[in-house]
Amino acid sequence: MFSTFKSSQKVLLVTTGLLGLLGLIAFTEVRHGQKSVRQVVIQLDKVEGHRFLTRQDVMGYLTNEGDDPILGKDYAEVDFQRLEKRLMQHGLVKNCQISRDLNGDLLIVIEQPRPLARLMASGDGLRSVSGQYVSEEGRFFPISMNYSARVPILAGAYFAQNRSLANQRNKPLLDLLKRIHDDPFWRAQIAELSVNEQGEVVMWPQVGNHQIELGPPTELDAKFKKLKLVYTNVLPAAGWDHYRRVNVQYRNQIVCQ
Repeated sequence: MFSTFKSSQKVLLVTTGLLGLLGLIAFTEVRHGQKSVRQVVIQLDKVEGHRFLTRQDVMGYLTNEGDDPILGKDYAEVDFQRLEKRLMQHGLVKNCQISRDLNGDLLIVIEQPRPLARLMASGDGLRSVSGQYVSEEGRFFPISMNYSARVPILAGAYFAQNRSLANQRNKPLLDLLKRIHDDPFWRAQIAELSVNEQGEVVMWPQVGNHQIELGPPTELDAKFKKLKLVYTNVLPAAGWDHYRRVNVQYRNQIVCQ
């Protein structure tokens, strides 16, 4: 009799489990049966506090500024790949992924580019800040009306012929920008970089009236080691405005004038 009771318990538990599973499947099917876009849920990453895009911006891109509305649209007519390509055409979108959830919501996850520097155009003896940043991939992308990133200014004749740093030739320059960005000390200290036609770099600091002559952006470990010695030993002793030039481009030499 006790064995019969235990068998009945097992049958009851199995039956309850199966009913629960069937109920969950039915619930899922009903939710998935939502045939139209109920609402659009946008997730924007915040790259080191940068907020280049707003949800309103993304909706504008997604709907072609309202000409192709998405809310209430039948999912059978929603081409996710086409919408992703539409978003990726905008320079402030580094990557995106579009999907739908069980509630019938359209989910959009946006990854924004990380800026390393801001390009300053030059010509006719005048300089003006252009509408472009340099990303960590070396790609130039537009500024945002929503946010201005605190990154070094990048200028010089070099950029008249180089409209991207995303190639092997410009990898040393991109590595220099990454090095400055990723080091808290240099990120706070370096305000501007200028690159001449030959690719030689001069930098200007936030503190002091000197220029830093780096030369080609190669052998960065050795050059920044020497520059760190200047900033920790030489300038504090001599005075931050004592020198006009600090040259670290030559091997085993530091020239301060």
